[in-house]
Amino acid sequence: MPIESEHRGSDSPYVARVWRGRASGVERMTSVATSTWELVFWEQDGVRHAAVRGPETAASSADAVGDSESFGITFAHGTSMPHLPIGALVDGGRGSPHVTARTFLLRGEEWPIPEADDAEMLVERLVRGGVLVRDPLVEEVVWGGAARVGSRAVQRRVAAATGLTQGAIRQIERAREAAVLLGAGVPALDVVHRVGYYDQPHLARSLRRFIGRTATQLRRPDPAADPLSLLYKPEDPARS
Repeated sequence: MPIESEHRGSDSPYVARVWRGRASGVERMTSVATSTWELVFWEQDGVRHAAVRGPETAASSADAVGDSESFGITFAHGTSMPHLPIGALVDGGRGSPHVTARTFLLRGEEWPIPEADDAEMLVERLVRGGVLVRDPLVEEVVWGGAARVGSRAVQRRVAAATGLTQGAIRQIERAREAAVLLGAGVPALDVVHRVGYYDQPHLARSLRRFIGRTATQLRRPDPAADPLSLLYKPEDPARS
């Protein structure tokens, strides 16, 4: 396979997912929209890299040059780095200015590059160092919880922590869930009702915008098409 990937959940309230991947002989890929941001490490041609990548508001085509191995820490909604305003990272990112085989630079300090299996150890160190903070209200609101403060104040907190509006987050997460269901063989009409679209045209527009695929392409993938970036069903933390 040109792209192999796997992912797991996390018991850290700061982390949504930890993933790892390997690319071989891939020149282009379709990067699907995501409402979360992440810290990514990868090695390409023997050189280590590290970067913070922000949320992606639409599917896009991305270069994937050469063979590479990578892993990332996808942060839960409400987790943020105060020294990196998340709004400036939406549809973009920021690379670490200095990366060695074992360390990377973040907020002007050196931090150890973990293995994917112990990513939470790095997260704990970043929390203790004040690099990572968390607003628990944001995740609750994103997943449909009742706000305990005024709606405008809630929206400001959501935007400050995620870089997106609550509505945008829900649209992206709904499209990702729909794509996973279609890939598992669930009929499009069933997906419409299960995920909450108005009708099949509404589903089709959402898939084109956020996933870069049609329902048919997701149900019957074309081996010659550009591979998709990591795609998994969003999980409500209250149910996990």
